[in-house]
Amino acid sequence: MASMSCVSLASSTSAYGHSYGNSSSSQTSVGFSTAPTSTVASPGPDSQFFDSNARIRVISPESAGNGATMPLTVSVPADLRHGTKETQLPAAPEAGEVPGDYFSNSTIRAAPPRKRRNIDFWGEMPVEIKVQIFQFLEPREIVRCSRVSKSWNKMCFDGQLWKNVDTEEYYRRIPGSSLVKIMTAAGPFVRDLNLRGCVQLWERWNTDGQAISDACRNLEYFSLEGCRIDRSSVHYFLLRNTRLVHINFSGLQAINNSAMRLVAQGCQQLQHLNVSFCSHIDTTGIHKIVQSCPKLKELKASGTSGWDNKPFLSDLFKYNTLEQLVVAHNLDFTDESCKILFQGHDPEIDPLSGRAVVPPRKFRHLNFSRCNGLSNKGIKALAYNVPDLAGLQVSHIYILSDDAFQNLFEETPFLTHVDMEELEFVTNDTLQALAKSPCAARLRVLNISYCENLGDTGMLPIIKSCPMLSSIAMDNTRVSDLVLTEAAHQVRIRDQQNLATRSSIGACGPPRKPKIALHLVVYDCQNVTWTGVREILSRNSEPRRSSVISLKCFYGYQDTVNEHMKRVMQGKIENASRLERKWAEYMVANEEAGVGGAGSRRRRRRAREAAMIHADEEDGGPRGGRRRARSGGCTIM
Repeated sequence: MASMSCVSLASSTSAYGHSYGNSSSSQTSVGFSTAPTSTVASPGPDSQFFDSNARIRVISPESAGNGATMPLTVSVPADLRHGTKETQLPAAPEAGEVPGDYFSNSTIRAAPPRKRRNIDFWGEMPVEIKVQIFQFLEPREIVRCSRVSKSWNKMCFDGQLWKNVDTEEYYRRIPGSSLVKIMTAAGPFVRDLNLRGCVQLWERWNTDGQAISDACRNLEYFSLEGCRIDRSSVHYFLLRNTRLVHINFSGLQAINNSAMRLVAQGCQQLQHLNVSFCSHIDTTGIHKIVQSCPKLKELKASGTSGWDNKPFLSDLFKYNTLEQLVVAHNLDFTDESCKILFQGHDPEIDPLSGRAVVPPRKFRHLNFSRCNGLSNKGIKALAYNVPDLAGLQVSHIYILSDDAFQNLFEETPFLTHVDMEELEFVTNDTLQALAKSPCAARLRVLNISYCENLGDTGMLPIIKSCPMLSSIAMDNTRVSDLVLTEAAHQVRIRDQQNLATRSSIGACGPPRKPKIALHLVVYDCQNVTWTGVREILSRNSEPRRSSVISLKCFYGYQDTVNEHMKRVMQGKIENASRLERKWAEYMVANEEAGVGGAGSRRRRRRAREAAMIHADEEDGGPRGGRRRARSGGCTIM
């Protein structure tokens, strides 16, 4: 047992004197050593080094009582022992009893600390919360998590996680076995099944096709676009899912009119059907769906045949449920087909106006692109019959002219998207009529690319009269820098109006990064020069701009335009302004260098220096205020 010696138990005149504390006290040693010793030279109470105010309890031999001798050693307190778990607690004195010495108190063992129960948060968590956590993961990440353990594998393939199976983003990186396991395990829960492009399932359909279709019986959205699948598996899906609302079989060569017959018999809630470029489907199969599905709103049948079928077109006119019709790339869609579709067969004619007296059609989007059987006469049939039309695509119908759109724009006040790409005989009169029409205030997208007869005369009224424009494609037209300048001016006015509106409602905060308000495409426009491009760049780099213009132009300017737009979108307005200024100096010097006469060498030298400065600026500006060193290279003679 550890012990401590009681030193100097006697006075200075005897062998046993008073005690001044234990050897561990450094406050009362007053510079003297307190090591265990029995010499008489130790200071006593009458010594000059004795401090009467010190907290020292003097124990005399008489205090032991009954002539008992004072022990020379005492035990070290348990709480001072190294590595012990015992503590010293003084015993409660009884009534009339004098408290004993500190060292005479009994030693008791403290109760061991209570251990905290280890909580398995994941193991004790309800399954519903676990599933909710897994729903924040991407499908590919869930498949990876299934390899952690058997319990995680079971949870990762829980049907509640796979209500929507959309493989469009990850179909190239997920194996066919995992797809099959997902569809079979989560089949009753799946509502949206999109297997677009899943060619890795080609060998699985023969072995697991029926099991997958047996599991997936509650589908509402079903897409097999670009998927390699056999005809019997498609039929299994159609027979077991009678609540389908959306079907996408685009580009599927395995199906024919028999699949359309199954859809007509079982899927009477169908609203959207896409059979574009299905070479084995024609209007005979689509006709059965039109007759059996009264809720059909969207029909996409590009590249199919039989669009000169008059009974089919008459039923489309009769039911009048379609809102979107896409019949692009159909050579048998002619003027007669268009008349029956929009005016019916043998309609009543108003003797005063000469127009067909028929109820208005519900069409909102029409796509007749590359239907070369159409002419002005067929497009005229749309006028006065499609008042709710919002989107019209008539690109690559080469024989259309201004006469086709003379009355159409005036009677379609909700038109927002117009695609007239590569109409060779359309002139500026059509654009002027569009600018004056009621739909000008709502027009958002306009495509007049490769209309070589269109120029500033038609586009300037469009830019001024259509404040909602967000995209204009004008490549290979006769537009010039005036159109770019006017577009930059109109976007600037629109931006100022938005800023004033925000200020009036007290919504002005710190300046925000700008967003793209207008996309301009001016490829191969011979009348567009670097001056017009610079006008766009200059307007974009103005301070406190919240709306800018995205520009696609001549490839020689495009790198500078892209770098300038990147700096503007990052909020680096000063850097963008410096780039625009250096590029303008380079272009001016380059033009001067091409002029002959006196001083041509000096002008060419300035052009080379401006080109170097501009190249440095495109790379992010000079490093440390010094231009990057360039080597002239070597020439092999």
